[in-house]
Amino acid sequence: MDHRLHFLESFAANGSDGQRYKVCGYERMAPEVPFTHAPQDWESTGVAEYHLTDGRLVDVSHDGTMRIAGSSVVLQRAPGPSGALLR
Repeated sequence: MDHRLHFLESFAANGSDGQRYKVCGYERMAPEVPFTHAPQDWESTGVAEYHLTDGRLVDVSHDGTMRIAGSSVVLQRAPGPSGALLR
């Protein structure tokens, strides 16, 4: 399925490994009228994805717990402004 990611937010997060990360949230968008070659509008699928700036996926559980996919590193949203040193 053809899709696009629409940027929603970014924030700093502290990892259980002692590192600081930048997490970016995206909304998955799908073509309004699929399978046409004409320019098309995009609509929300209602699905959000979270990634680190290096592209790694962040799994978000139903209770809001964030974990770097494929690792044991748990992320917690950092308090305050998200501008400081981000990885």
